[in-house]
Amino acid sequence: MGLDGRIALVSGAARGIGRAIALALASDGADVGLIDIDAGAEETAAAVRGLHRRSCVVRADVSSAEEIAAGVATIVAELGSVDLLVNNAGIVNNIAPFAKMKQAAWEREIGVNLTGAFNLARAVIGPMAERGFGRIVNISSVAARGGLFNQAGYSATKAGLLGLTHTIALEYARFGVTCNAVLPGLIGTENVLGMPAEIREQAVAQTPARRLGRPEEIARLVAFLCGEDAGFINGAEIDISGGGHLNTMVLGSRKELSGGPPKA
Repeated sequence: MGLDGRIALVSGAARGIGRAIALALASDGADVGLIDIDAGAEETAAAVRGLHRRSCVVRADVSSAEEIAAGVATIVAELGSVDLLVNNAGIVNNIAPFAKMKQAAWEREIGVNLTGAFNLARAVIGPMAERGFGRIVNISSVAARGGLFNQAGYSATKAGLLGLTHTIALEYARFGVTCNAVLPGLIGTENVLGMPAEIREQAVAQTPARRLGRPEEIARLVAFLCGEDAGFINGAEIDISGGGHLNTMVLGSRKELSGGPPKA
């Protein structure tokens, strides 16, 4: 198994893509620490242990630098120094036309989706550089490039992750640390499956593959980027969208798209 002896840290691993990533890394031999505010992360940890790998869970808010510093210290004490970091934690529930987006909702999305990745990377990257090995994978989105209807906060934070990815890669490549971004398209997570059928079907129809992606497909790409064979891939933005990034995918209802400008 390609990740034997490695210690991974995955944020937002209670379900969906994060859970699939944690299990893929464990299947490849890594022990996996989990940081999440969702109690469901305990179930993911149990599944990791079922694969005969060690795991521990820290309940922490990724937007808090203090909570993350303490949480990473707990994971290091229990599992060992972190070799692989996957910044997956994110929120997608700030849905509103741009003019009606609440300030608090905007700031919360930045705090979780962007500052969270910054906090976690900063907490582990020093020891990675000292040991001459590290892998950081940031889960961005195709929305980082094309925007997303009624989700200015989500799109902006996912675009911000690309800038963070590039900068870490530039500064730390010489120390054996890689940092790459994965940009999923429409993936069959609980949130996506709970979308209004009209919007989901419209998005699938605009995807060349004509289907939703699977969380496991994202997970296998992430596991590859965490391995030895990906050591010369650095600062990359890798789309995994069934070709959906080649089109303009607008996740809005026909009524919204055909109407006039939204009112403030």
